[in-house]
Amino acid sequence: MNLQPRDFTRLSGFIYGELGIKMPSSKTTMLESRLAKRLRALKLDSYGAYCDYLFSDQGLAEEMVHLTNAVTTNKTDFFREPNHFTYLTQTAIPELLKIGTAERGKLKIWSAGCSSGEEPYTLSMVLSEFREQHPGRCPRPQILATDISDRVLDMARRAVYHLDRIAPIPPLLRRKYLLKSKNPSNPVVRIAPEPREMVSFGRLNFMDDAFGLDEMQDVIFCRNVIIYFDRETQEQLVRKFCRHLRPGGYLFLGHSESLHGCDVPVKQVAPTVYRKPLP
Repeated sequence: MNLQPRDFTRLSGFIYGELGIKMPSSKTTMLESRLAKRLRALKLDSYGAYCDYLFSDQGLAEEMVHLTNAVTTNKTDFFREPNHFTYLTQTAIPELLKIGTAERGKLKIWSAGCSSGEEPYTLSMVLSEFREQHPGRCPRPQILATDISDRVLDMARRAVYHLDRIAPIPPLLRRKYLLKSKNPSNPVVRIAPEPREMVSFGRLNFMDDAFGLDEMQDVIFCRNVIIYFDRETQEQLVRKFCRHLRPGGYLFLGHSESLHGCDVPVKQVAPTVYRKPLP
């Protein structure tokens, strides 16, 4: 059972329109393998039958979440690209405090494309350390973590990770912010209550016209996400981010992502770190 060109064209066009993810013909085999489980679950005998179901009223209502989970990539780690967290605490947060973030009593950070939670929980740990080292200077951070995949959001909310996932976390932070399972045969840890309570999770599709955020953000992390979009979509998305970024706020992208040549209202201040100018 193979994914035929006609069905690939229908699916790739739909995925681009709904999720913004570019799906060239070179990804036919990948898409075929990722959707194979859905065909088995639905007891369908061809990708053509899957398309017919997906584009029916019932399919659009019930299958979209499964298609999204199947085609989105969710690679992440604790302390991924660690220089970003150093820049955040040594440069970005002190600069934000200078322009009045502390007086507002809020520090708003958005982990956009949070996957299974490693990034927002890394943020909560490093910011807890910053506040401990600078008592009274930094308001309690409020970290919003969003993703399009319900499956990874469920994992993130549980905040439970296998021991092999926590290797990048420094030993001191492991002792302070991770809770070991009492069952020796269950090699997992859970994020401790304090850093967990700093983070709220929600589902968000970057292709939505409005993100529905109630307040402006001081910092946005969107790393290793826009690489899956074409250049036009990347530029549109960064402009939308900037509408939710406070003047003087920071945007962090992934190490392989660049805004070079893009017409967007932020200036590069460090490798893959951008800042929205102050008025």
